[in-house]
Amino acid sequence: MLAVINDGARAYKGVIPTDRWHEPYMAAEELRREMEDGVVFHAEERDGAICGVMGLQEVEDVTLVRHAYVGTAFQKQGIGTQLLEHLRELTTAPVLIGTWTEAIWAIRFYEKHGFRIVGEEEKTRLLHRYWKIPERQVETSVVLADQRWWQRAGKG
Repeated sequence: MLAVINDGARAYKGVIPTDRWHEPYMAAEELRREMEDGVVFHAEERDGAICGVMGLQEVEDVTLVRHAYVGTAFQKQGIGTQLLEHLRELTTAPVLIGTWTEAIWAIRFYEKHGFRIVGEEEKTRLLHRYWKIPERQVETSVVLADQRWWQRAGKG
């Protein structure tokens, strides 16, 4: 899983703020902490090899999609779509996704699947409530919400 995460994360190098990029993008210790914090990872395999991973984390009254990556050799083959659809089937709670503001390809992917970007003030509130991330990451991220969240918020 770690190899796929770090391979897929290479797309962010030079795109996200340089102070947020590090090598490796996710170290084994960070992956372990995320799992201890309740992120349940799901993987897609092809020919016995993991080619995509996506985490699901139940936090209070929502479900977060966390750490979604597809290995570079497997991108544009529907693997991300399969993983996202699978994870959405596992929850009835509203689903929120955070990603980097400059990761336009990721934002478009989620929008293609019915997620919509929340406003700046709401983004900050949601990131502080549901995620455990540094303030700098809050500043440079967006949050996308599914239709369940928008309906619950009275905006759907």
